[in-house]
Amino acid sequence: MKDAFGSPQSLLVLGGTSEIALAAVRRFMARRARTVWLAGRPGPALDAAATGLREEAAAHGAEVAVRTVPFDALAPETHEEVLEKVFAEGDIDLVLLAFGVLGDQLRDEQDPMAAVRLTRTNYTGAVSSGLVCAKALRAQGHGSLVVLSSVAGERARRANFLYGSSKAGLDAFAQGLGDALHGTGAHVLVVRPGFVHTRMTAGRTPAPLATTPGAVAEAIEHGVRRRARTVWVPAALGPVMSVLRHLPRSVFRRLPG
Repeated sequence: MKDAFGSPQSLLVLGGTSEIALAAVRRFMARRARTVWLAGRPGPALDAAATGLREEAAAHGAEVAVRTVPFDALAPETHEEVLEKVFAEGDIDLVLLAFGVLGDQLRDEQDPMAAVRLTRTNYTGAVSSGLVCAKALRAQGHGSLVVLSSVAGERARRANFLYGSSKAGLDAFAQGLGDALHGTGAHVLVVRPGFVHTRMTAGRTPAPLATTPGAVAEAIEHGVRRRARTVWVPAALGPVMSVLRHLPRSVFRRLPG
């Protein structure tokens, strides 16, 4: 359960090596989170993420149990079994759905199976795991599901319409799931960051209003505390996208990638 200050004490991260997710976990650990599950593909990266959190907790004199669990977004047939075992260990106050791939637009346009893999990861895997977690949160009667969407899902651009379409689907799913959980005690927060400086975007030209994993993590923390339904990171993106959403297509398609 959340502590007296409303901060989650137990966390489950789907996409346990995500820089944004790990930044959020660190913020919650500093505010009394004591159990962390990192779900992801087994390997050195997942182990290193868990070790890093343990070392940071120890350096601050905190007792935090950090565990890893095998999870593959592309294997939805395993999601119920894997995630139900986590919830069987005890209530989860916050689930952070943070996995996803950016892909390579021009390459993937020429390789339909690569495009399918991207959409299966970003959308199908999220629908499967999101529904499993929502069912468990509903049964608990409390908890938040934080879904990392993207500004790219607001309106698909020529430069990344495969990624953008997958995030648009995810965003719509998360909004509907939030409505489905209304009144159950469980809550869905949709997070829409713009360009974030991470390993995934390394080497790409930053878009205007680019942000950092730390800034997204801060927005997540504040959004969970307020039980917000949607947050933009940075907040200025909300009004900007309201304008871009209504531009004529003939103008919108000429915007720089």
